Amino acid sequence: MLIFGNKENKNIPNKNLCYNFCEVVKIKIYLCIDLKTFYASVECVERSLDPFKTDLVVADISRNKGAICLAISPKMKKRGIKNRCRIYEIPKNINVIVAKPRMKKYIEYSAKIYGIYLKFVDKEDIHVYSIDEAFLDVSSYLKFYNMSAFELAKRIINEILKETGITAVCGIGTNMYLAKIALDIKAKHNKDNIAFLNEELYKKELWYHEPLTDFWQIGPGIENRLKKYHIRNMYDIAHTEEKKLYKEFGINARLLIDHSKGIEPVTIKEIKNYKPKSKSISNSQILFKDYNYKDARNVLIEMLDSLILELINKNLYTSSISIYIGYSKDIYPPLKVSKKLELTNNFNTILKEILPEYDYRINEKISIRRIGITLNNVQRKNHEQLSIFVNEENKKEEDLYKTIKKLQNTFGKNIILRAVSYEENSVQKIRNKLIGGHNAE
Repeated sequence: MLIFGNKENKNIPNKNLCYNFCEVVKIKIYLCIDLKTFYASVECVERSLDPFKTDLVVADISRNKGAICLAISPKMKKRGIKNRCRIYEIPKNINVIVAKPRMKKYIEYSAKIYGIYLKFVDKEDIHVYSIDEAFLDVSSYLKFYNMSAFELAKRIINEILKETGITAVCGIGTNMYLAKIALDIKAKHNKDNIAFLNEELYKKELWYHEPLTDFWQIGPGIENRLKKYHIRNMYDIAHTEEKKLYKEFGINARLLIDHSKGIEPVTIKEIKNYKPKSKSISNSQILFKDYNYKDARNVLIEMLDSLILELINKNLYTSSISIYIGYSKDIYPPLKVSKKLELTNNFNTILKEILPEYDYRINEKISIRRIGITLNNVQRKNHEQLSIFVNEENKKEEDLYKTIKKLQNTFGKNIILRAVSYEENSVQKIRNKLIGGHNAE
């Protein structure tokens, strides 16, 4: 295969040369590539096992048999076992390998596969959707490589298998939505792991497909709301009076209407250029066990401390905070609190606003299992007149947090923590060793 490199990496096609070798095409062609049962496949490859012949699940057994399996091998799926099952739900007659999650290892594999994408297309034409899924805009590369979209997709997924041992699946579409649907509903069931959809094929093959939850961005909640209008498939959505849909879903109805017809105007370029009007940062976690309100209060303080560390080291400020407290087993409605703030990144200022709300409104009789904090309207600070005392206090705290960040970068996140993190049921020391809430090894 002929590849024109650039100065940065000889393996990456030079996009300008690509355009010189082909006409500017009117029809877009996207690939949506998914790494099949990614975490489980990585664990099988690391053990020199075939994922399609091995009973393996990825789960942290130390969290007891109620732990959720993050991934199961394709063989387990063939047995009819659900992907997000709990360990105790696996039939006892199956001699299953339980692999502890290793997020660093999965990130390494994902980065290597991203490098494979870069052998074929420019980074500007790649949108990483998740650790195991990505969109590639190959519109301007097909003539350059003298390949069809199917041939290029096959070349890429073969390269992934050869270099990593991971089986990939690919949906091809004339927009990002159709590529995703081709992947989710068709390719994963094809022997060659590839499927194609354009608007015509979409209407012909999937307009009457049920259930609606098989389609991207339609969950059980939306499906149930549609059933009120006797809508059960994409054909029904496409032929329902738009006023009804707007009345039920507001502005989000536009997405449903477009997708029902196979339309998706958003491109990878537009996604990369998008800048949200308001930003937020958040920290949420499911606790390792049920917590009483006092221990959960300490976790709340730890989580706020972690967010303030991030704010200060990015020179950002917030004007609003929201907290979410989920009670155990969903036996009681969650506690939701929001407070407006003067623009600040001061830990004590924010804590004084939110803790009294927590103490006053928490149900002390019910155990807590989920906690979330969001700092809203995050922004850089404009010139603002503050008293000399407030400025001095803020400056001391900012300097302290920046010093803490330097120490953590050098010696690890647990080198220095608040006293509350040394309480018996604190979680920060443990979570500092995790990635995405899972074992980082």
